[in-house]
Amino acid sequence: MHFTSEQRLDDGVIEREFTLGEIPGILWTPESASASAPVPLILLGHPPLGLRKMYPRLAGRARHAAADGFAAATIELPGSGERPRWAAAEQARADLRRAMEAGEPVGDEIVDALILPLVEKSVPEWQAALDALLSLPEIGGPVGYSGGVISIGVRLAVVEPRIVAAGFFAGSFVPRAMFEEARQVTIPLHVLLQWDDEGNDRQAALDLFDAFGSKEKSLHANMGGHTGVPQSAGDAAAGFFARHLR
Repeated sequence: MHFTSEQRLDDGVIEREFTLGEIPGILWTPESASASAPVPLILLGHPPLGLRKMYPRLAGRARHAAADGFAAATIELPGSGERPRWAAAEQARADLRRAMEAGEPVGDEIVDALILPLVEKSVPEWQAALDALLSLPEIGGPVGYSGGVISIGVRLAVVEPRIVAAGFFAGSFVPRAMFEEARQVTIPLHVLLQWDDEGNDRQAALDLFDAFGSKEKSLHANMGGHTGVPQSAGDAAAGFFARHLR
């Protein structure tokens, strides 16, 4: 891990950009974090739209986490932002756009091509980032995962024992194969669902929640579309991580 910049935000949060090989990322830590008082970590997932485009929302989530005494970090997804183009991913996104603009159902073939390769490529990168982040003296764990492409979160919850709790946003397409993986998830889960999300299959989201094998899981459904998440939902998610990471 190589840090490329550092700045102190107006609320005292330290923001550092880094690279891990070819992968850009950002780490936010509260002022209280130090070798003598290491803090837990939340990995911030996001859609494949590029870190620069997602930065305002990611930084807001990170500041909230820092106020609760947690570090937060994110990395650029494969084929997004400043990373090399990924022809297969771009084709899958184009096929999705065509289907949605034509008012056609989004078939399993499109969903699989869009999501499964992304999961296969990105999960090992998240794990490598976690290795590097936990080697820093100011970060001591435990680790949570929050938001982003839900299938990435599901895979991480299954294969990464250092992640002890996860908050998912049921707002992305889920391949059928991920439902079987969901049954293997056992960590505590906090799942947010926007009831009127225009891009989400509500019944599929409910079926996925039902499939999760966790003994502790809660579903928080709010009226409104994809971007209409109320402030109270963020507060509830913060309370969830406070319970499980402290």
